[in-house]
Amino acid sequence: MSELVRVNHLKKYFKTHSGTLHAVDDVTLGIEEGTTLGVVGESGCGKSTLGRTILRMHEPTSGEIIYNGELINGKSQRELKLLRRDMQMIFQDPYESIDPRMSIATIISEPLICHHICSSKKEMDERVKELMDTVGIAPRLANSYPHELDGGRRQRVGIARALALNPHFIVCDEPVSALDVSIQAQVLNLLQDLQQQKKLTYMFITHNLYVVRHIASRICVMYLGQVVELSEKKDLFENTLHPYTQALLSAIPIPSTLNRRERILLEGELTSPINPKPGCRFASRCRFARKECFERTPELRDAGNGHYVACHFAGECK
Repeated sequence: MSELVRVNHLKKYFKTHSGTLHAVDDVTLGIEEGTTLGVVGESGCGKSTLGRTILRMHEPTSGEIIYNGELINGKSQRELKLLRRDMQMIFQDPYESIDPRMSIATIISEPLICHHICSSKKEMDERVKELMDTVGIAPRLANSYPHELDGGRRQRVGIARALALNPHFIVCDEPVSALDVSIQAQVLNLLQDLQQQKKLTYMFITHNLYVVRHIASRICVMYLGQVVELSEKKDLFENTLHPYTQALLSAIPIPSTLNRRERILLEGELTSPINPKPGCRFASRCRFARKECFERTPELRDAGNGHYVACHFAGECK
């Protein structure tokens, strides 16, 4: 299986009054075609910025973004418009990401109009109807407005809009976090069905490891702009190497009183992502931290079997 998306040493910095915010800092990873990479971490860790930078919604500070074997860093806005047909995004809040003044049919048809896909109104209406059917929206809702729908249906509208141009790569930016648990399962199952039917490749961004365990084939764990662990799903859960990932896993509720897991409580102050000093950014909250952790930044290294970890003492921290 070939890589559809590859980023090498990708950085995205923002200027602030206090200094330079390292939102995405030296990230290297790849996503194989037809698979799902889950990107997890606490709020503010840079996972959404990573997704938006890959799509060139944010201009990268440095590093390479390679899509389908082609470097897309230097592409003009005109070239990017053509690329947008193949790279789409599903946003976190379906109500905030769609125009409340537009009907459902108009929202779904908007990308078709922008990219001049349909040659007639009849063709466009048929395409909108097809998309609504694909994501499970009843035809009777075509002339409804977003405020008339529940959260699950609104998110299906967002998914239909993302599918309108027949993309191959979709960044799913916490698409179920604003939904009820029962609706989350329906949307996750829909995304998996669509992936199988249309051979889609996903970057699935979430803070919920339980959700990413359900949908992802490979998982990337981020902390303050950096990748701290990257592995196949099974290996990550069975052989967790980074102390931060261990803490995240310990927070997953287990519906059984027989299999209780030790809850790891993170203490200490968060390291500032503004002008960060050398050293591990997790060291101030790590129960295994040593002197070296505060002095030298750990590199993401292969611990075997394609399991990458950024920790000086990975494997000893158990």
